[in-house]
Amino acid sequence: MATLDQNVVERIEAAIKLDKEKAEMGNVDMEKGIELIREVGAVLLDVRPPAKVKGENAEEADIPDAYYTPYPEFTNYLDILPQDKTAPILVACLKGWFANRVMGYLEALGYENVYVLGANIEDLIAAHKAHTK
Repeated sequence: MATLDQNVVERIEAAIKLDKEKAEMGNVDMEKGIELIREVGAVLLDVRPPAKVKGENAEEADIPDAYYTPYPEFTNYLDILPQDKTAPILVACLKGWFANRVMGYLEALGYENVYVLGANIEDLIAAHKAHTK
């Protein structure tokens, strides 16, 4: 078995500890996701790969503080991340696969309040559009 750098192990342990303190380990339903965006001011990252986007992405749909940061090119968008590592971030895609990966990357970068939308981001976009009409 490979030996991991102790610093890496400590960062992973810290991220797991923070996730344990969150309800559902940081996985949120539609209602909680909307609350994070509207009431808490969470940054929303739509991480669907381009081939999975049908219609608008979250940024194009004018969701406040939403960014389209496709998973395959995620590192190209690191400069849009909040400087404050405690700022809430909601990561979303279609089924949570890519969002959960990005959550892990963000936690490895030191972000503490990262959540994954357990619902389809297309439904979140539709809810936003219905609310803003």
